[in-house]
Amino acid sequence: MSEVKIGYIPTRRDVFDRSEAYRYRGVVKKAVQSLGAKLVDIDGINGENLLFDERDLPAVIDRMQREKVDGLFFPHCNFGTEDLVAKVAKELGKPVLIWGPRDDAPLADGLRTRDTQCGLFATGKVLRRFNVPFTYIENSWVDAPVFAKGYQKFVSVCRTVRAFRRLRILQLGPRPDGFWSVICNEGELLERFGVQTFPVSLVDLVERVKSLLREKPQPFQAAMQRITGKIDVSDCVGADVEKLAALYVGIRSLCKEHGCTAAAIQCWNALQNDSGLGVMPCMVNGLLIEDGIPVTCETDLHGAVTAILLQEAADRCSAIFFSDLTVRHPTNDNAELLWHCGNFSPSLADPTEEKKLGRHFIFPSHKCGTGEWKIRNGEVTVCRFDGDHGDYHLFIGEGRGTDGPRTRGTYFWLEVENWPKWERALVEGPYIHHCAAVHARVADVLEETCKYIPGLCPERM
Repeated sequence: MSEVKIGYIPTRRDVFDRSEAYRYRGVVKKAVQSLGAKLVDIDGINGENLLFDERDLPAVIDRMQREKVDGLFFPHCNFGTEDLVAKVAKELGKPVLIWGPRDDAPLADGLRTRDTQCGLFATGKVLRRFNVPFTYIENSWVDAPVFAKGYQKFVSVCRTVRAFRRLRILQLGPRPDGFWSVICNEGELLERFGVQTFPVSLVDLVERVKSLLREKPQPFQAAMQRITGKIDVSDCVGADVEKLAALYVGIRSLCKEHGCTAAAIQCWNALQNDSGLGVMPCMVNGLLIEDGIPVTCETDLHGAVTAILLQEAADRCSAIFFSDLTVRHPTNDNAELLWHCGNFSPSLADPTEEKKLGRHFIFPSHKCGTGEWKIRNGEVTVCRFDGDHGDYHLFIGEGRGTDGPRTRGTYFWLEVENWPKWERALVEGPYIHHCAAVHARVADVLEETCKYIPGLCPERM
């Protein structure tokens, strides 16, 4: 993913001190240059490098469009010009951040030089009039931690919104028979949110894998080294390990060819048949997730949307893990088992765990291809994008890993403050048993992101 670009558009108003506004334009710019994004400024558009004159609007808008910025930051260097801020924001349709530095004490003669906070009140109102969603950081000193934290959060929001607006899902096969819970409206995803899907049949996927097995190109060799170098494969025959390596390369290449940033696969039961590949794809899903290509189980398209939102909100600091909410902890009433057949990435494994390539313990055929390990504890964020009857929600919650009984596959025991509240929301809301989680606390970012996705309502635990 390319670096986030933020349009830096400082603003002032004529009736307040121009020199102070110009000075703060530089002070604020210096403060944010190291906070996680590339700045695209308006320098040279006028003699002050500040937004205050309506005649400059076409040039400001053109520069931001040409530079393809991901978000807009309007620091109010004095009161600011609220209508110009709103007009630029409305035209560009990007996430918007407004903030201004705390006002200094009045001068000795009683005059005030900036009245920045007052201008923020005005801009907020006018943005609402223009139906422009915006993010706000409280009026604070430039070096205040709340400003740095708020700005970095906004950068994460811009990254997440960008990924959502570019989302194209590789759909590998239809949903499995019996999985009614993953039914979704593909047309509505496109119409409401611009989310595209690109279908590929499992027959085409299998043919690609078989071709890779015959030719064994360099990417296949690299995948074999990656699998055998990370994981104990002694429980599976060599031919099956090769099939998994080829499946990994095959899915990755299909995503690249069709411009897909995520995938949803019919992971059972067609691929396990002799007419398919005779392996489980679970561990392969985990490797692709490590690469930043979330792959969700049982052709769960809403799950793929969930995974992209969470991955980008966390700035890919760790692989997400896509899981079932399965059973409550036997002794901890506020803990729940996050589990799946074996798709949690090897990089997430608890350091004390031996990573083994296993066989699916539910299927009678016990085909090879599952991961077998507990993943590390730590702080996590859990979310689920879902909807029905045209009503879409994003379930968001935070918790932490806790100890619990061993089980098969890949798993994580999640402890939260009030599990019964979570359970009720998940059962009664438009959600299912699938969720995505990541080792990071990014609930604030996800909740703020929903401002910029019309029709998506956050539900935070």
